[in-house]
Amino acid sequence: MTVPELRPWRTARPRVARAADAVRPRVSRFVRAAGPRVARLARATAPRLARITRPKTWQYTAGAATAGLALAAGVVTVAGPWDSTGQRTAERDRAVALGRPGGTDHGRGSGASGTSSGSPRPAPSAGAVLAGLDGTSAPGGIKAAPGDQDLADLLDPLLKDAPGLGGRRAAAVVDLTTGKRLYGLGPDAPLTPASTTKIATAVAALTALGPDHRLTTRTALEADTGEVVLVGGGDPTLTAREDARGLASLRTLAGKTAAALKKRGVREVTLSYDTTLYAGTEMHPIGVNENLARVTALMADEGRTDDSTSGPAPRVPDPAADAARTFAGLLKQHGVTASAPGPSKATGRADTLATVSSPPLAALVERMLTNSDNDLAEALARHTAVATGKPADFDGAGAAVTARLKQLGLPVGGARFHDGSGLDRTDLISPDLLTALLAEAADPARPQLRPVLTGLPVAHFTGTLAGRYTDGAAGLVRAKTGTLTGVNTLAGTVTTPDGRLLGFAFLANDTTDAWAAQSALDGAATTLASETP
Repeated sequence: MTVPELRPWRTARPRVARAADAVRPRVSRFVRAAGPRVARLARATAPRLARITRPKTWQYTAGAATAGLALAAGVVTVAGPWDSTGQRTAERDRAVALGRPGGTDHGRGSGASGTSSGSPRPAPSAGAVLAGLDGTSAPGGIKAAPGDQDLADLLDPLLKDAPGLGGRRAAAVVDLTTGKRLYGLGPDAPLTPASTTKIATAVAALTALGPDHRLTTRTALEADTGEVVLVGGGDPTLTAREDARGLASLRTLAGKTAAALKKRGVREVTLSYDTTLYAGTEMHPIGVNENLARVTALMADEGRTDDSTSGPAPRVPDPAADAARTFAGLLKQHGVTASAPGPSKATGRADTLATVSSPPLAALVERMLTNSDNDLAEALARHTAVATGKPADFDGAGAAVTARLKQLGLPVGGARFHDGSGLDRTDLISPDLLTALLAEAADPARPQLRPVLTGLPVAHFTGTLAGRYTDGAAGLVRAKTGTLTGVNTLAGTVTTPDGRLLGFAFLANDTTDAWAAQSALDGAATTLASETP
């Protein structure tokens, strides 16, 4: 197998030094001594290949877990929504909610990160993250990447020869510091990616819209007719719950709208709703399904009929009409009577009465990836289409995502995007493209893409990986999962014990045993993170 020095989408440049320079200002906010630490990271080591020997797959020390959350070389360690101690806020909150031990942020003190003969701690401490920056997990600085034959010896038995991975499989592993491919098994072969498609959706949306972009829902008053129009802004996280938890609130919008109407002496209105931000059919090709609602520019709580906030759930037949009816009821609570709502379109002459906006796109991307949120994925793909002048339907969204990735110089040959979520089985992505997306997100020159990495589920800890890696690699692997009938995929990052940050993509199609396929992919990722004797 020939290993290219650099992928064609990555130019040769001293990225390790640039990574240290890029993160130095933010590391200093976490610890006063960060400047010297980052400087130590920038020192180049001799370009020698470090031999990887057979891993101890199921035994991990707290030091290994430390490296897992350090994310190597400071490239992404301090990016995303981190608290003052250096731990990702979402991880801290999740650990507190579940009552899990495992770090100084979770009530056990620094002693909690010590070596244990039992299973690894589910939440390595923030102190350990900073220790990784100090280089203690990688004596002598950043190690050289392993050679291709080293990884082939490790991964071929797990990927190439594993019977549980079905008739078609492909894989790639890259060094995210350099972009160099370290391992390939049909790496340019496009296969059905399932939900790993969301990595591409995230990169496209962030580059088209920017991490600070918000999705706005508004009400408008037609002066000529007195009609109030609830205008959908394509925000599936809009909520009608009493506790909005930082999301855009339909209740808040109703209160602000009622107040604006009362100032005009209006207490009775004709209510309409506008979903024209999107075009085309609302029904996903998979049909009625608990994995997502109809794709419309107006919905509340993703059209869920229960109190869930993620995962499969029964959905209302018409999310837009349901949200408008809920809004009418909320207006009534504020003393404004509304007619039964119907579809319409706000004119350019309409006066905006009130607005509510989603969290910034960076937070939405993290939510989409961590929870594998299909409704949010479809929305972000359509917003990418709107931002780039494409029709906001399934075809236009797929074309917009492809165009954005092509503009970044990524290897999109053979790629097909027919939706933003990966639920469409006709989607095609190669391991080369998935690892290129991860490398792009790790590039210090593109800090706006960092949510793609910080949003990845953490093994045995968050999102769709919360129940996996129970026997090893907990906290070490961060990856987006993908599962359809006959399709199992996994793509993400892993930090090796000596401080290298690797990106990987494993795709298996035509699988017949989902559990066996998932276990095989998890075993391959665990191998990348394993200790060397």
